[in-house]
Amino acid sequence: MSAGIVEIVRLARDNLALELCPVLGGSIAKFRFNHPAGGMIDLLRPTSAASLAKGDIEAVACFPLTPFSNRLRQGRFTFEGREIALPLNTSGPHVEHGHGWQNPWQAIDATPESAVLRLAHKSDAWPFDYVMEQRFHLGADGLEIELITRNESNMPMPYGFGLHPYFPRTPECRLTAAVSGFWETDAEVMPLHHTTPPAALDPAKGLPVADRVMDNAFTSWQRRAVIDWPERATRLAMTATGPLGVLVVYIPPGENYFCAEPVSNITDAFNLAHERSDTGMQIVGPGASVSARVTLRPEALG
Repeated sequence: MSAGIVEIVRLARDNLALELCPVLGGSIAKFRFNHPAGGMIDLLRPTSAASLAKGDIEAVACFPLTPFSNRLRQGRFTFEGREIALPLNTSGPHVEHGHGWQNPWQAIDATPESAVLRLAHKSDAWPFDYVMEQRFHLGADGLEIELITRNESNMPMPYGFGLHPYFPRTPECRLTAAVSGFWETDAEVMPLHHTTPPAALDPAKGLPVADRVMDNAFTSWQRRAVIDWPERATRLAMTATGPLGVLVVYIPPGENYFCAEPVSNITDAFNLAHERSDTGMQIVGPGASVSARVTLRPEALG
């Protein structure tokens, strides 16, 4: 994306407003809720005009994850006897979040309440042709995002996908989600050991995000998470379908946001799949598709 050039697709319905920035990683720039008692509230961390102008993908409200989520160790893995090596895409030692977030998408359809963004990937270091679409629809009670990927190669493709939303982190905010598995990580946020969630980091009974620092994948997620902002009298329910059975929770120190990411695969799934059957790695056959939906439904409280 060239600095200063910003294409925004705006959708609105009833008390909801959505802004998309296709050329900046197929991202969401803003998702807002007109609270009956408090005016417009940002349900996702809003992207500033300055961040959009300079093409700062790490400052957006949400971006898609494809062809895998989280980290791939040193960007290397072997699939069906073929060694695949991807160029590093961050300052860290591992490839992060795939490549969809760092490439422009096309808006191929838009109405006042719906839009479709498309990424057509041609074989390169990732040696598979595929097309991914994000289909956004503002309904009467929330936002639905359908993710659809079609393998256009003549060979099976390993795959993982999901969304990376950034939520406002307020002093009283709590994240609640039913999970039963937890991946401990090392200093490079790579998986070490699969266990039960530690009490201090378990979102099952409500996690006070203002008081925690973490970056971990939860497994056996029941595909529903609730974010409460008591001081804003607002609640947001996030649900997922299909393969999105992993919830990554990222709470960095000293920031005004946190992430709760509905994804299909654990960290470094493509390498761990050689020794485990529960990594969430999908294998999409030639001409086949994989899909999922994520919904975000706000509610005014009190």
